[in-house]
Amino acid sequence: MATVAAPSTSASSTNASHGIPQVTKSLAYPKSDVKINLRDHHSSKIYTSSSPVAGDVTIATKRDVRFDSIQIVLIGNTKASFDGLSFPQEVTHTFLKMVMPIPESIYPIPRVLETGRTYTIPFNFVIPNQLTINACSHERLSDQLQDHHVLLPPSLGGFQKDDMAPHMTKVEYVIKARVLKEPVLGGKKTRIVEATQQIQVLPASYEEAPLNITEKDKLYNMSKTKTIRKTFIGSKVGRITATASQPGPAVLAADGSKLKAKPTARINLTYDPESPAMPPPQITSISGKITSHTYYSSGTISSFPNLGLWNQPYILDRRGQFFTSVALPPISALAEQPAWTQRFTPTTRRDSGYGSESSESPGPNNNSAKAKKDKKDKTKRKSPVYLTTMLDIPFDLPTDKKTFVPTFHSCIVSRVYTLTLSIGVVAKGATGQVSLVMPLQVAIEAPATDGTEQTEGLPTFEEAAADEHLRPRVLQLPAEVPSGRASWGPHTTQAPAYEDHAGNVGGNEATTGGDELPGYGETGHARRMD
Repeated sequence: MATVAAPSTSASSTNASHGIPQVTKSLAYPKSDVKINLRDHHSSKIYTSSSPVAGDVTIATKRDVRFDSIQIVLIGNTKASFDGLSFPQEVTHTFLKMVMPIPESIYPIPRVLETGRTYTIPFNFVIPNQLTINACSHERLSDQLQDHHVLLPPSLGGFQKDDMAPHMTKVEYVIKARVLKEPVLGGKKTRIVEATQQIQVLPASYEEAPLNITEKDKLYNMSKTKTIRKTFIGSKVGRITATASQPGPAVLAADGSKLKAKPTARINLTYDPESPAMPPPQITSISGKITSHTYYSSGTISSFPNLGLWNQPYILDRRGQFFTSVALPPISALAEQPAWTQRFTPTTRRDSGYGSESSESPGPNNNSAKAKKDKKDKTKRKSPVYLTTMLDIPFDLPTDKKTFVPTFHSCIVSRVYTLTLSIGVVAKGATGQVSLVMPLQVAIEAPATDGTEQTEGLPTFEEAAADEHLRPRVLQLPAEVPSGRASWGPHTTQAPAYEDHAGNVGGNEATTGGDELPGYGETGHARRMD
């Protein structure tokens, strides 16, 4: 909400030390001067949710200027551009417009900016936590997507460090101060003078539930099998299969400068030797990279661009995708080799048909596709013995080299990240490497509250009506997960319940299939960031 303080006038410019003024763009009167002075501002400052954006606007003229109104606004725009054969195309979506209320009493009578006087108008904006419903009114394939589209997107472009965004996309937060004159015969208002000041915003974000990744989601590769050979065409030594769980989010400080805690990737390894007498493999190296994927469209986006097929043949809108990768800081070598557990492939027996259930039979806790896959894997194993182990791999982000904006989805631009981990193994003198690609959410820590009352002012009617609809939901995980039970609790097939900030709890109906909800690679990642 924007609030206003009493204006002041003086013979010279005041409060110039509150910030770095933006160069004035003069329109009709080049000798007039309008400056935006931000309090406690510097070129590298990052604003976040609930951050105050305060200062004043100073207006000085070299001649008497008649005007009708003065406008101070905070505007948020998303832009996507495309190269065309004849001319480039640019699409702009204004998702935020906060107007500073200026009382009539502050205007001079008559409304003339007098020569030699400096007029000072204070302003005070607060970065909102969420947008109103009107920020996203297009058709969508799921209500979950609208929950993302009414969240503030982070700034793209303009950071001192590369934010890995292409020049075709931009998210801007700009303060504009305008002196306007109404036309005599109607029409649009004329801007006599205008000044702009851009700020960088990284809004706070909440931890999202893990993605339900299917075979159609080609961006990710959560499981991979690699055959280990001594030479390219030599005999097989064994086969190793790596399966990943989605790691918890990488939560950055409010200014995006550093990680608050290292996330951990959990990898399950299965080794099928050619002979049961072969020793277990050795883990020789672990390396990784993080890739940012920026999606943009000339029309509104109705589904999650990272899931399914982005460039579909029947889509009429022009679409683009830009990705770039950066290597992760060196991952600490294993202090000791993981312990492998020896397991035996169960032998197949004939079913009598009474009181027994084969692995292929359908049931409430059995998935037929999974059973077929397990049967196929068993037929490939030449040895009755196989080995399993698990790796927990903590990793860091190179925040000293890049600016990691939080994962977001807006109406025409989205940003997601993927984590690629490569694990090198050696088995009986033969080397191999298996790589996995998994989703990674980058989030911004919510600003700390000290219990003091914020001077945001009263909300508008539209914001008050939208508050309940825009209330975030937080996934609550149990404190303990009993082995052999579903991940959300013992003796139940219900999906986890969601709890809103008012304490209202609602859950999904009991599931009847064997599909489990996706989970993080390490329990205890879920946190409330409000």
